[in-house]
Amino acid sequence: MIIVLLWILLLLLSIGVAVFVCLRHWLQNKKKKLHESTSDNRVYVGIFHPYCNSGGGGERVLWCAVRALQEKYPNAKMVIYTGDIDASPNSILEKAKNVFNIALDSDNVEFVFLKQRNWIESKTYPHFTLLGQSLGSMVLGLEALCKFPPDIFIDTMGYAFTFPLFRYLVQAKIGAYVHYPVISTDMLRRVQSRQLAHNNKKYVARNPFLTWAKLAYYRLFSKMYRWMGRCADTIMVNSTWTENHILQLWDVPFKTHRVYPPCEVSHLKNLQHSEKNDEVIILSVGQFRPEKDHPLQLQAMYELRTLLAQEESLWNKIRLVIVGSCRNKDDYDRLKNMEDLSKHLSLENCVQFHVNVSYDDLLRLFQSAHIGIHTMWNEHFGIGIVECMAAGLIMVAHRSGGPLLDIIETSEGSQNGFLATDAVEYAENILNIILDSFDTNRIRNAARSSVERFSEQEFEKGFLRATSTLFTDA
Repeated sequence: MIIVLLWILLLLLSIGVAVFVCLRHWLQNKKKKLHESTSDNRVYVGIFHPYCNSGGGGERVLWCAVRALQEKYPNAKMVIYTGDIDASPNSILEKAKNVFNIALDSDNVEFVFLKQRNWIESKTYPHFTLLGQSLGSMVLGLEALCKFPPDIFIDTMGYAFTFPLFRYLVQAKIGAYVHYPVISTDMLRRVQSRQLAHNNKKYVARNPFLTWAKLAYYRLFSKMYRWMGRCADTIMVNSTWTENHILQLWDVPFKTHRVYPPCEVSHLKNLQHSEKNDEVIILSVGQFRPEKDHPLQLQAMYELRTLLAQEESLWNKIRLVIVGSCRNKDDYDRLKNMEDLSKHLSLENCVQFHVNVSYDDLLRLFQSAHIGIHTMWNEHFGIGIVECMAAGLIMVAHRSGGPLLDIIETSEGSQNGFLATDAVEYAENILNIILDSFDTNRIRNAARSSVERFSEQEFEKGFLRATSTLFTDA
C-alpha cells in the first residue's frame, strides 16, 4: 500500500514538473515574440492592481507610481493588470484625473483585463479567508501572466503569492509596494488573547480549541507568506508600522525601503477655509471597508451628544460628514448598515454620507470642515489623515499604527493633532477642539507644516530610487 502511494505521489510530482516546464517554455516564447514585434527595445512593466478603478489611497499610489515611471523611463510600456472589466481604459484614466488630479500619458498605458477576480474576493472564502485569497491571487496572477508576460512585475496591492509565478516562469524582476502585511504579529496576539475583531469571530474567540487551531493556521500561513515575500527584488513599505512587521516577517532589510504614500498636500495647504459660524463639520475620509471602523465614528457622535446634553444649541450645529468610496456590493451593504446604525442611534439628522465623490467636491468639503476623524485600529499609514491635516482640519485619529508612529505628534510644543482609542476619548477630544480648549490655530499650523514629507514629489523620489534596481539591464 505504501509503495502504491509513493508511486502515485511520484506520478503527481512528475506531472507537476512537466506542466511547469511546458508552461515556462510557452510563456518565455510568448515573451520573446513580444519583444521581437517591436524594434525600439522596449521594457514592459506589468503592474498588478486588480482594483485600479476603486478610487482609494492605494489607487493614488498606483497612479503616482505610473506617472513617475512614465517620466523617468519613456521607453517603458506600462501594463496594468486589473479586474475592472466593466470599465474602459479611458474611463479608468479619467477617474484617476477626476479623483486624484493625476493626468497620465494614455498612449503609454495598456490595460490587461482579468476575468478571474472573484478568486481574490473575500466573500468567496467564508472560512480560511487569508489562505483562500492568497491562493486565489495565484490563479489571478497566472491569468495575468498568460495574457501578458512582463520584464518587470510590480505588485501594488500586497498579493505576495503572485511573486514566484512571475519570478520563476518568466524570470521577471519583482517589485512590491506593501500597504500592510497580510498577516501580522498583532493579529496573532489578538487571536491568542481571544479578542473580538473583524477577522476573529465571536465563536472562535470563545472556543479554546478553535483559538488554538486558528493560531496554528496563522503561524503556518505566516511561514508561507515569508517565502513568497522573499521572492521580491525590491520591497517598498508605506510606514514605520508596516516596515517593522515586514522586517519581522520577511527578514530582508537590505531590500526593504520605507516610501511614504503620496498625499496631495501642496494644493491642500493653500486651501482657504469657508467655515460657517452656525455649523461645526467633522469630516471622515476613507473607503467603506470593515477595518476602517466607521461605526466607532457614530458611537463617538453618540458620546459627544451625551457630553453636550446641557448644550443643545451647540449640539445642533455639529455635523459628521462621512466621505468614502465603495468598491463592490459588500461595501454598499456596509454603507447601508451604517445608515441604519445612524438612525438607530438617532443621529440621522447630524450625519451625512457622501459616496464616490469627485476631487472638486472633496475640496469643497475640506474647505467647509473644521475637524477630521479617523477610527481604524492599526491603520498602516493614513493618506486621508494627512490630507485632512494639509487642508487645515484638526485631526483626531486612532492611537495606533501609522497615525501614532509617523503622522500625529501629541507632545506639548509640537502637537499637530489628537489621538484616541475609544468612543468616549474621541468625543472628549472633539469637544475640547470645539470649545477651543487648546490653541487650535497653533495646532492647525503645526499640522500643515508637518505634511510636506508626505507629498507626491517625495513619494516619486523614493519610489524611483527603490525601483531603479529593477530597470538595471532590463
